Amino acid sequence: MSKIIRIGTRDSQLAMWQAKTVQSQLEHLGHKTVLVPVKSTGDLVLDKPLYEMGITGVFTKTLDIAMLNGSIDIAVHSLKDVPTILPKGIIQAAVLKRGNINDTLVFKDNEEFLSARDAVIATGSLRRRAQWLNRYPTHTIVGLRGNVNSRLEKLENNEDWNGAIFAGAGLGRLNLTPENSINLSWMIPAPAQGAVMVTALESDEETRAILAEINDEITQICTSIEREFLNRLEGGCSAPIGAICYINKEEEVNFKGILLSTDGTKKIEVTKVVPFGKHDELAEFCADYVIGKGGKILIDELTQGDKVTNIYSTRKLTNDQLAKFHDDVVAQSNDAVKINPNRLTKSVVRNEIENVIITSKNTVESLLTNFSAVELQFKNIYCVGRKTKRLVEKRIGKVKHHENYAKDLAEHMAEFMDGTEVTYFHSNLRLDTIPEILSKNNIKVNEIEAYETKFDSEKVDGDLDGVMFYSPSTVQSFLQQNKAKGIAFCIGETTATEARKHYKDVRVAKIPLVESVVELVNEFYE
Repeated sequence: MSKIIRIGTRDSQLAMWQAKTVQSQLEHLGHKTVLVPVKSTGDLVLDKPLYEMGITGVFTKTLDIAMLNGSIDIAVHSLKDVPTILPKGIIQAAVLKRGNINDTLVFKDNEEFLSARDAVIATGSLRRRAQWLNRYPTHTIVGLRGNVNSRLEKLENNEDWNGAIFAGAGLGRLNLTPENSINLSWMIPAPAQGAVMVTALESDEETRAILAEINDEITQICTSIEREFLNRLEGGCSAPIGAICYINKEEEVNFKGILLSTDGTKKIEVTKVVPFGKHDELAEFCADYVIGKGGKILIDELTQGDKVTNIYSTRKLTNDQLAKFHDDVVAQSNDAVKINPNRLTKSVVRNEIENVIITSKNTVESLLTNFSAVELQFKNIYCVGRKTKRLVEKRIGKVKHHENYAKDLAEHMAEFMDGTEVTYFHSNLRLDTIPEILSKNNIKVNEIEAYETKFDSEKVDGDLDGVMFYSPSTVQSFLQQNKAKGIAFCIGETTATEARKHYKDVRVAKIPLVESVVELVNEFYE
């Protein structure tokens, strides 16, 4: 190549080391180069706003602009600092052979503080902070920013600090690794940590061909898997995400990833090994696994930050249910009622019962707490709700008929039920709907209180857009601690009847399922 390759770099000591390493490799191959330190964007003029080009990286955008502006031919980056989606027109052209992947703890006097209850560790990385607190929950983390030299100096000058965490590669490349330091082999590094990446213009085929000569294929494969994992989790520098991939002597691709809450109390890990050549879907598999184990909830919590709760659920929601909410929903959930099975005597089920009514899964659990399935000799079982029906048929016996609502079930039984007597298992807070309709139709109702429902709602701070209710008792319990504000999103008409006593705007799900109430909430935000 006759022209001189202009190598763009930030002007920090570590960035210059990286750029000089690239320069050395290119010149070793016979190419002419020159380093171009780029310090600010003030004198670089572009025709389009940065956001239209997808320029987002806090450590990379200055070099991106310089390249698009024609001031440099290539740019050298620490790959872990590069956004997973590059600006339009810029591509990853080479990755150098990877260095030390580990995080390194630099400590003051000795390592005894690691076993102490109280210690102070400095780091500016959320990932390092979260993993440290997960392992040492009683320790204190303080912020630490700046270049490698300034951070080492701050550690030395702060008497209260026991240690600080650095990237092992950065310390080693500058020959600054202190004797009083250890690699944290248990800490999963940032995706692509320890790797140097070179970008070029997509249209510059000549330069791209030259950079291909210094590309390390193994490092490229492993870091690409790590970065795809990061991208699929929709995380960036602000998310505590770690990933490491390597290829062993048996030509197996090994991957380990982690996602944590910022305080380290929640952690989701994934480990996967696949044969080399069958690794194309490795990142997708591992990201989906983390998301399925509650990762989306953690990411949502991170992206929502200090947003105020706007929807409250009076039933504790699962991770899958929380994941179905609209992006504008900041949901909080807890059980507004607690269920305690009552003690039932053997005489209740000594003889076969011709007709039985079961209106909730709580009734099923209560019956099976007191009796074995064999003891429950029920000839005709009538249920409210499809989930209750499925549970009854799985654990007790076949259901003769079910309806989604108590009123519909009672009316059906009044017209079609065999016999004139029914046993109704319910809670201490049952509604009058079923007994009233059946009694009016000359059907005797033997009521048995199978379980006790206790109000256990919490006080919710701030104004809510709406509250999700699943039974009349959840409405009553919630209003013991809170005022009726916003919209009442109800699972069915029975619940809505109670809610209308207190709320002006009451909306009812089309199907009596928690997921249908979530859809009802989403419709409001859409």
